[in-house]
Amino acid sequence: MSSIFEQGLPKTAANHVPLSPLTFIERSASVYPDYPAVVHGSTRRTWGETWARCRKLASALKKRGIQPGQTVAAMLPNIPAMFEVHFGVPLAGCVLNTLNIRLDAEAISYMLAHGEAKAILVDPEFADVIQEAVAKLEHKPLIIDVADVEFLGETQGIGEVEYEALLNEGDADFAYQLPNDEWDAISLNYTSGTTGKPKGVVYHHRGAYLNAVSNSMEWAMPHHPIYLWTLPMFHCNGWCFPWTIAANAGVNICLRRVDPKKIMQLIADENVSHFSGAPIILNGLVNLPAEDQCTFDHPVKVTTAGAAPPASVIAGVEKLGIEVTHVYGLTEVYGPVTVCAWREAWDELPLEERAKIKARQGVRYHMLEALCVADPLTLVPVPKDGQTMGEILMRGNNVMKGYLKNAEATEQALEGGWYHTGDLAVWHSDGYIEIKDRSKDIIISGGENISTIEVEDAIYGHPAVEEAAVVAKPDEKWGETPCAFVKLKVGYGEITEADIIAHCREHLAGYKVPKTIVFSELPKTSTGKIQKFVLREEAKQH
Repeated sequence: MSSIFEQGLPKTAANHVPLSPLTFIERSASVYPDYPAVVHGSTRRTWGETWARCRKLASALKKRGIQPGQTVAAMLPNIPAMFEVHFGVPLAGCVLNTLNIRLDAEAISYMLAHGEAKAILVDPEFADVIQEAVAKLEHKPLIIDVADVEFLGETQGIGEVEYEALLNEGDADFAYQLPNDEWDAISLNYTSGTTGKPKGVVYHHRGAYLNAVSNSMEWAMPHHPIYLWTLPMFHCNGWCFPWTIAANAGVNICLRRVDPKKIMQLIADENVSHFSGAPIILNGLVNLPAEDQCTFDHPVKVTTAGAAPPASVIAGVEKLGIEVTHVYGLTEVYGPVTVCAWREAWDELPLEERAKIKARQGVRYHMLEALCVADPLTLVPVPKDGQTMGEILMRGNNVMKGYLKNAEATEQALEGGWYHTGDLAVWHSDGYIEIKDRSKDIIISGGENISTIEVEDAIYGHPAVEEAAVVAKPDEKWGETPCAFVKLKVGYGEITEADIIAHCREHLAGYKVPKTIVFSELPKTSTGKIQKFVLREEAKQH
């Protein structure tokens, strides 16, 4: 028998509407049509203008025969068109696939075929690789050239139509439709594919909406923030920040290429209040020459994620007057979903102690329903002792729909009603989690687990070290031993392997000290993550 609260109280169009982040830009353009929305070099557009362009794009795609539910890809840097496609493509009922701009033709061709892209927007910088990728396809997508005034190279169109011309085909009053079901796909993001083929992670409108709101809540973001795009918009749809900035009617300061000196300059010139990025972004700012660093006379906040940031890097950024918030997430959960939520009592601690706390991954976002550290097989939570390692598991509306055309991988990732991250962490008594390693990165030496992150933290404490990464090196006696790859700062004298090892001995138990130090540049992904699978292969040669 149904409850009295179920009788005569049906869901209707008046009281139950599918959630979609597309409503954010609709509201901001209506309430603040003359407020600035996009800045890119000399280009400056309001929310009213940006909203009209997004609807034109949706209309033009429909006129070109692109149907709802079909994929539209984008191979673009952080330029205005990349922001606009986050609204224009789903306004047409289509699914946006933002491609990693550093991938080769082979990988891109696979993604375009696997995602069945019907159209692709291309920046001139990537024309050659897209031309090569499309040549491998049986079914060719519509290619749309996107000219950018900030691109200084040679421009040669490869497409059927240029972006501005395409917009002119569209209608600014296009009668768009919001999704009938918030479970409908809004975007497709491919994982790196370092082990086998990349997996296509599917986002839905509800998850994008909720994570966009969570971004704003966790950062206490005010109305009309000025956000600098140091984070690639192709990565997890820019951690959902295109939709977050639309919700807050903020300003998108576009940045075509990450350059620490340019970042400093834009923060000062455009009064930037917020930006995001991997620890490599922070490292770049800390290691700028003194003459290129700025002292800001306004509050500046940064969220960092993508790898556990060394405490020394966090401390260095805060000395510049930039407040660091550490977040953590994965492609499968729309970007960041945990935050090292700050407590006032910690303000009294010394800078180095504060930085160590900020290096933790913290607690769940408001919109993530559950987070735990547990045995991945039994799902039994580990003790909150700061010592026992387990896998980070997540559950909530901002977990992906699943992997496109890969039911087996989807089932495995969501087994037992939890999303299995593959990250190993400890749980502190205050409920904050702290990552110790990826399950594939943990070093087992003589039966003892060694956290590569702990060893890297120790190495970063050496004043001559700019970057460090630690991987397992095969060893006949111990099975594995730590091997450290180190990039030194410019201007330091002769630093030897013995110097780094001696420094580590002062801060680590003997069995955790690296046996091998390799001085070199560190290979990275386009989002700044160090490619440890490359280093593991190199370690085998030493």
